[in-house]
Amino acid sequence: MAIVDITVIPVGTATPSVSGYVAEIHKFLKWYEGKIKYELTPMSTLIEGDLKELLEIVQQLHELPFQKGAQRVCTNIRIDDRRDKENTMERKLKAVESKL
Repeated sequence: MAIVDITVIPVGTATPSVSGYVAEIHKFLKWYEGKIKYELTPMSTLIEGDLKELLEIVQQLHELPFQKGAQRVCTNIRIDDRRDKENTMERKLKAVESKL
């Protein structure tokens, strides 16, 4: 299981606010409930699941601002793909919390 940290940044829009674009991303992700896990953070969105499926979703998320009229989109992604043991968002948080 992989975890992807994604930030989709529309460039050159009429306003500096991106909350509407973020809301569209989360509306889109609702279609995948039960297949992936996702979480909104103040700076990005985390998605967890099969890496191949997540990469397909990342491509679709990158396209969303273009569908809303953006002419340029910059998307940052980080992938954590651990294969020696189960890798979940919850497990990562518990590992740190157990050391506090």
